[in-house]
Amino acid sequence: MLRKIIGIVLGVVLLAGAGYTAKTLISNNTRPVREVPKTVKTVFTQAVLNSEVPIKVKAKGNLVASRKIELYSEVQGIFNESTKPFKSGQAFRKGQLLMDIDSKEFYTSLLAQRSTLYDLITGMMPDLRFDFPESFKNWEAYLQSFDLEKTVAPLPNPVSDKEKYFVNGKQIVTTYYNIKNLEERFKKYRIRAPFDGILTESLVNPGTLIRSGQKLGEFVSLSDFELEVDIKEEFMGILQIGKPVALTNLTGDQEWTGIVRRINGRLDQSTQTVKVFIGVRGDDLIEGMYMEANITARAEKDALEIPRTLLFNENELFAVEDGKLVIKKVSPVFYTESTAVVKGLTDGTQILSRNLPGAYSGMLVKIAPASGNIE
Repeated sequence: MLRKIIGIVLGVVLLAGAGYTAKTLISNNTRPVREVPKTVKTVFTQAVLNSEVPIKVKAKGNLVASRKIELYSEVQGIFNESTKPFKSGQAFRKGQLLMDIDSKEFYTSLLAQRSTLYDLITGMMPDLRFDFPESFKNWEAYLQSFDLEKTVAPLPNPVSDKEKYFVNGKQIVTTYYNIKNLEERFKKYRIRAPFDGILTESLVNPGTLIRSGQKLGEFVSLSDFELEVDIKEEFMGILQIGKPVALTNLTGDQEWTGIVRRINGRLDQSTQTVKVFIGVRGDDLIEGMYMEANITARAEKDALEIPRTLLFNENELFAVEDGKLVIKKVSPVFYTESTAVVKGLTDGTQILSRNLPGAYSGMLVKIAPASGNIE
């Protein structure tokens, strides 16, 4: 009996010891819990400084020469060789000969008409000596200075109505004006440059027969151009004739200053735009050149210009407060291709100057030592 009791006691003691040992081992096998460090992003910011931001309207177009003429022939004849070739790209100074059309046949007819006038005046001189002696010396001096090779001078003024009727009756006045008409037509055989410019189109070659009404080419000025652009109707109240406009070429490496010359009085209903013509002069300009006009329309007070990429949901952006990102609502007032002019921010507010991937409200951040500028 005693052995049985002793066996039971030993069994209980062994079980208790085994339980304690197991518990101890389990307690010692517990892994320590590690704290996950919080990630703090570094951001670039810029302090808001509201100011007066000029609103610039950008418009694009092609240059057109403001002085451009199409050359047509008013006479007929063979195209003679000139000092300068009648070719596209050839420059001419004002008054230089553009084209010489053979005029020998016409000039012969002109000389014949001048000779006829001379004969008519000579034939009336005997009657003039006796009937109008007070006018005889004037007509005699006119005959002495008469030259068939030169332009006919104006006829002497009649001293009386009787003399005027007498001279008209001899067909002298009619012949005189016929000659003047021929002299004007004779000038059309030699076409001269009306201004400094360049031939942009040549349709005839020397030796060909030129016909009346035939187009010969196109001549443009290289010193005066116009840029035609379309401006939205909302900015028309700001534009004025004479307003300076900044112009740049396609690459943006050259600049010119133009002047608003004309504003069309009709609104295009489909685009709600008005055509504005900007005059410009300067070197390195050529017709057809693609240009961009930057027209200062107005100035927006208490505003800030930022990259458009900083905006999301059209009117929100991120700012930094107490080491966290917060969302600020703004009021956009104008957009360009790459920037936006906004209002509603308080001076001194630190806003992101560069986009932060995965940004959200409440995100922990720290400002970079040297904050980047808004680009």
